[in-house]
Amino acid sequence: MKRLSVTKSLGAAGLATLLLLPVQACTDLSENPPSLITSETFFHNEAEVLAGLAGVYAQLRSTAPEGGIYDANEVSTDEVVVPIRGQDWIDGGQWIDLHNHTWTPGSAAARAFFNGAWNSAYTGVARANLFVSAVENATVPNKARYVAEGRALRAFYYYILMDMFGGVPIVTTTEVGANPRSTRRELFDFIEGELIAARDSGLPATWGAADNGRFTKGGTDAILANMYLNAGIFTKDGAGAGGINAAAYNSCSGVTVSGGQDACAAAIAASDRLLNSGNYQLADSFPQNFRFDNFKSPENIFVVKFIAGDGLGMNLTMAALHYCQYAPLTPWNGFATLAQTFYAFDPTDQRRKVILSGPQSDVLTGQPATVRVSGACPATWTPATSLIFTDTIRDIGLATEGEGPRIYKWPADPAHVSQNSGNDFAWFRLGEIYLIKAEALNEQTPGSGAALALLNTLRNRNGHPVAPALAGPITRDLIIKERLFELFGEQKRRQDLIRFGQYTGRTDAASGMVGGKQASAAHYILMAIPQTQMDANPLLTQNPGY
Repeated sequence: MKRLSVTKSLGAAGLATLLLLPVQACTDLSENPPSLITSETFFHNEAEVLAGLAGVYAQLRSTAPEGGIYDANEVSTDEVVVPIRGQDWIDGGQWIDLHNHTWTPGSAAARAFFNGAWNSAYTGVARANLFVSAVENATVPNKARYVAEGRALRAFYYYILMDMFGGVPIVTTTEVGANPRSTRRELFDFIEGELIAARDSGLPATWGAADNGRFTKGGTDAILANMYLNAGIFTKDGAGAGGINAAAYNSCSGVTVSGGQDACAAAIAASDRLLNSGNYQLADSFPQNFRFDNFKSPENIFVVKFIAGDGLGMNLTMAALHYCQYAPLTPWNGFATLAQTFYAFDPTDQRRKVILSGPQSDVLTGQPATVRVSGACPATWTPATSLIFTDTIRDIGLATEGEGPRIYKWPADPAHVSQNSGNDFAWFRLGEIYLIKAEALNEQTPGSGAALALLNTLRNRNGHPVAPALAGPITRDLIIKERLFELFGEQKRRQDLIRFGQYTGRTDAASGMVGGKQASAAHYILMAIPQTQMDANPLLTQNPGY
């Protein structure tokens, strides 16, 4: 690996450029490069600080649709499947390897998705480490706030790693070298401590419109609430005796977290801080959370910012839509959902409208869409060429162009630039907080009336209901279904299935899809650490079972 050193003062543009550079693979772990931060390379003013901070935020885009982290979290569940369609989506078998849980440390899915996720998250960590080191050595206004912001972002990148891989090396400096893994509990405690410290030492409760998307106290509490709900998973290193139960519910009850609190009580407390803050409210319209102007949603807590600009926009529509329904672009016609997932929704539930099924139109013009004829989109529509998305996929390795319902939760931006839409992606929004609190309350008191009331408040959406009120009684099964309906496609399904003991045991049998997922071994609740990373760092140990 080349040594990286900075020997002169960096202006705002220079530092932003440095932070945006891709992290190169390190093959010589014996190197000890000089510090990236010296007395001559501190930030000198707030403009330089903000330019440096932008690089740490920019890396968040790699965690959102449609990137490797998103793909790993979604395609490995029953929410998304990517069948082979003719010569499209073969890609060395990586999509089927991921969906069917047949991956190994060196298989196609591990090389494409897990290695990308590892590198993306650690790039975020490296940028945050550099930023925090620079600010701590600088004399600038609002220093504590900037340090808190950097620590919160770093904690989030570690949260991604903890969720996917379990315990990983914890690095908080700019030094480069091999480090051993932490336990998952050690990483959980580190992230929790960093988020609490960031929340209490400088993060504001809100930002003005010009700073939309920056970390707030609420952002830290949302991640904490999620971590506490998943504490029965996130504090354990694998499946088996004394660890995660891959076939039954893993409760937050009985897990101790910061301050000696029970994790369920801590999840409720973090949720209440958000619900009672006055800074957030449910959007009256469910689609408001996802369309091109969703930066205005009062529900947003922690979001990844996108703009309709070259290389800076969300492009999930390209992965899901048919070749002929987003003119003049040619989408890739890949991502679909399973029949069993589509039919889990009540047909009257307004939230099912984020899934496209049946006869299709161009998503911007509204004109009837066609299938391809001789490999091209015909100029005129006829009944014979009508594009119809079926509710089933007959064979994962041999699908037709129109097979399978499509996720369309983040609609195309009318002002899109090429494939780049300006829809933001909310990692955490208020709707999920209602669900977290309801689940934790139900763990404390099974059948809790207060928990049921929270689900019905969410369904009602300030008098603009998306579905009828639930009669109850509330159960775990009711909760996981409601989480599917509300959070479909939002990177929470993998966590939910693992927590409820349904991730490895689930199959695609109910969808009637040939070649789909069969029950997998319990150790698949953690992703394999990619062999590329194992080879680069001799101090790493592989997750159990691989």
